[in-house]
Amino acid sequence: MVGTQGPENLPKQVNLSEDAWMDVLSAVDRTYADLVDYQERLERQNAELQEMRGFLTSILGAISDVLIVVGRDGRVQQVSQSVQARTGQPVSDLAGAAIQSLFGTEAPLLSATFEAIRATRRPSVLEIGLVTPEGPEPLELSVAPRMDERGRVSGFVLTGRPLGELRRAYAELQAGHDALKSAQAQLVRNEKLASLGRLLAGVAHELNNPISFVYANAHAMERYLSKFETYFARVQGGAGREELVTLRESLRLDREIGNLRTAIDGARDGAERVRDIVEDLRRLSSDGSGERIGFDLAEVSRVAANWVMRGRREPVSLRIEAAGPVPAFGRPGHIQQIVMNLVQNAVDALEGIASPEIRLRVFAEGDRAVLTVSDNGPGVPPAAQAAIFDPFFTTKPVGRGTGLGLSISHKIAEEHGGRLMLVEGAPGATFRLELPQEARP
Repeated sequence: MVGTQGPENLPKQVNLSEDAWMDVLSAVDRTYADLVDYQERLERQNAELQEMRGFLTSILGAISDVLIVVGRDGRVQQVSQSVQARTGQPVSDLAGAAIQSLFGTEAPLLSATFEAIRATRRPSVLEIGLVTPEGPEPLELSVAPRMDERGRVSGFVLTGRPLGELRRAYAELQAGHDALKSAQAQLVRNEKLASLGRLLAGVAHELNNPISFVYANAHAMERYLSKFETYFARVQGGAGREELVTLRESLRLDREIGNLRTAIDGARDGAERVRDIVEDLRRLSSDGSGERIGFDLAEVSRVAANWVMRGRREPVSLRIEAAGPVPAFGRPGHIQQIVMNLVQNAVDALEGIASPEIRLRVFAEGDRAVLTVSDNGPGVPPAAQAAIFDPFFTTKPVGRGTGLGLSISHKIAEEHGGRLMLVEGAPGATFRLELPQEARP
């Protein structure tokens, strides 16, 4: 019969239904697995988002500088806790507020900066006052653009550091720098006093000779004066010519007149020598802390070197070679200290050396005034050359040196725009000092 199904067709239809059902179940399983995977990804991303939000919140809470995020419309989106602390306004009230309201009368300056950044897309820095209950607080404000995916300015990030803190930090730094300079000046003075202390014996000897000469001539003039007083007393007493002639011959006044002239000249020479010694000592003992001036390096070197040599008991040959004045620029008192240190070190190195000799050469080289101090001693050991200018480094026995002389001298030379160095390969030891010949900008 037409339309009647035979038994042979029934199993085929049942198989088709089971296959379709299995496809459906498989599709459901795949969809469920995709949903589970998608949910896991969402949960991970949400966890990362929460972590990032917590991180940003902690940053906004911990940052001490001012941090403000502004949208395209010029309204505040986020601020750091430091903004709340300074303005006295809760973060919730600041969010959505017009950024200009935080800067009071200086708001037009900020608006102009926004417009310039929109045109150039480059960050800008300005000084502006943040409104606080105590009044405007000056900030050094850095404004950077926020860019969207199309490269357009979508907002701004404002970071500011209070200038009050910077100025306080600068003042503390300046105070520390001044204290360091004062300590260094004190070290220079102490080292110079130590050097002068070593020269006291020489100073006493140098002053004693001309003073003794003046004293002896003063006694001689006193004797001559006594003879002339005797003669003139008889003149005023009305003595006759023969008596006066006899008296004049007995007192030997004609010879004493010449001796008087010699005594006067000798006393003047001795006084001038004392004056020169005192003047040299005055120049040597000056702390040199005044303004830098032009001076003759050859003359300064001569004065300093001679004072060192005055304190020597053992003979040391000193040669100073200078064709003429050598102009230099700096503080003469400090340069004298360098020369004294170099010459004293050379003297100390020559102990036990036969025919000890120190040689100073002063000359101009280009735009530099140059002084070299050489000796014929054993020289500086190679192992000590690298540390020769280090503070407190010394090759002298304990109690013979502070180890500060060369270190201070090296620092003074650098501060003058020059340099002090040990010349390698020279016989004995040779130090070279270079100084500018004129002021430098």
